Amino acid sequence: MPSGTLFVANKRGNTLSQIDLATGDEVRRVEACATPHELATSPDGQFVALACYGGREVAIFEADDLTRVRDLVLGEGARPHGIEWHPNGDIYVTAEGRKSIYWIQDPLGSEPRKLEYATGQDGSHMLAVSPDARNAWTMDLGSGTVTLVDLITRRAPLSAAIGEEPEGIDLSPDGEALWVSARGSNRAYELDPATLDLRNTIDVGRFALRLAIRPQGDVAVTSNLADASLSVIDLDTSEVVRTIAVDEPDAAQARFQVTILWSPDGERIYVAETGTDTVAEVDYKSGRVLRRIATGDGGDGLAIVKRRPAQ
Repeated sequence: MPSGTLFVANKRGNTLSQIDLATGDEVRRVEACATPHELATSPDGQFVALACYGGREVAIFEADDLTRVRDLVLGEGARPHGIEWHPNGDIYVTAEGRKSIYWIQDPLGSEPRKLEYATGQDGSHMLAVSPDARNAWTMDLGSGTVTLVDLITRRAPLSAAIGEEPEGIDLSPDGEALWVSARGSNRAYELDPATLDLRNTIDVGRFALRLAIRPQGDVAVTSNLADASLSVIDLDTSEVVRTIAVDEPDAAQARFQVTILWSPDGERIYVAETGTDTVAEVDYKSGRVLRRIATGDGGDGLAIVKRRPAQ
């Protein structure tokens, strides 16, 4: 079994779990905030940032023992959701309730700076940030759009309609292709990141609400809530080359799978099954579910660091 630490945002329990991947055991669970959904780890793996969807803050914890370090309070009614802790050390997070995103500079410093950028769209839910941190893209669930935000020039955001209920998003490692999924259309799309022009449309599984690109950059996977599966898309051919059954379709509603996360080496896929308070660990090569790991109530957002938790 892999080593490392898995962090899980438990959105119904308002808690954060720390799981030792070597054993599959939950080592710690702490009170977090109102309805935490997504989370991200710092580039050095020392901290975890939690987007508090039921409130207005980003809560930061020490990765080793889940000691709460600070709360970064955003604007009134922010409802932060999608979050990325960029390799540059800054945090980028959607503020769905304000139709905006925040760029939080020096989040661990004595005086973090919070810059807000309007998307102008309803339900800016998930996001991706370019490797050079010049641009961000949001999936706007309410408006049915994807939006490009220029973080440097602050020119007007560019939005494009894309499918029904678009939600999943990821950027290729080289920044040359933006991949998104629309859960209401059962489709994934490849877009030009600079223009949002459509390059490819791919039929995937039912209710594809998340999309994640493998660290190697060769495939993307969609999380298909309505049939408890993963669609594997070859990014060179833009075709679905495999379907991985995480459970039987009849169990899909009970499992209610949402978030997907690749292990850093690209050998495992972790699938949050929010309805059964479990995370399925899937072997990518074989497509087998290796085990199911117990979480807190409503485990959803996932993040990994390579070292094991403090005992």
